[in-house]
Amino acid sequence: MPSTQDFIQFDQIKDGVIILKNKGLRTVLMVSSLNFALKSFEEQNAILYQFQNFLNSLDFSCQILVQSRRLNITGYLDKLADIETKEENELLQIQITEYRKFIEQIVKGGSIMQKTFYVIVPFSIMEAQIFGGEAKMPKIPSLTEEMFQRGKSQLMQRVEFMALGLRACGLQSVPLTTLELAELFWALHHPEEAEKGYYPEIPSELVE
Repeated sequence: MPSTQDFIQFDQIKDGVIILKNKGLRTVLMVSSLNFALKSFEEQNAILYQFQNFLNSLDFSCQILVQSRRLNITGYLDKLADIETKEENELLQIQITEYRKFIEQIVKGGSIMQKTFYVIVPFSIMEAQIFGGEAKMPKIPSLTEEMFQRGKSQLMQRVEFMALGLRACGLQSVPLTTLELAELFWALHHPEEAEKGYYPEIPSELVE
């Protein structure tokens, strides 16, 4: 019977880099957003033109991930419940109760959504081997520390290039850390718990 590990495409997360089972490397950038609809027609065209130029300037593939989650306002609802309990004025207490129930219904209906944007930047160890001048390579090499550092260096150059291109489009980006990557993968496999704001404590030995 297959285990959960059989469905996971990566082998390890190290120094903020995802190491795939085929020894490919990936870094994930969290990217900000902008309210495109509020821009003027000229501004919209300028943004689209800049983004098109940015995509055309890439000499490597990348993935864009948009994650939609119901907005987690558990802490806000708990605070309302606390205020409701402590409120001595009966009329105000009733109003707070109705307001809290109203917000809960909106959230349950999925009306309040939060979108998070990511860009996955890839690099193949095979490319690092070619840059190193090695002509013959095994199909799936054993990843040594030297090979990892060489590949990571090339990957970080791509990350910097990606960040500059996104900045030219008015977008800010930041690479996820090892812990943040682990939490992202956990949330992808446990969406209901993640929406409630629950994240387990991840042992440090699992994410170097």
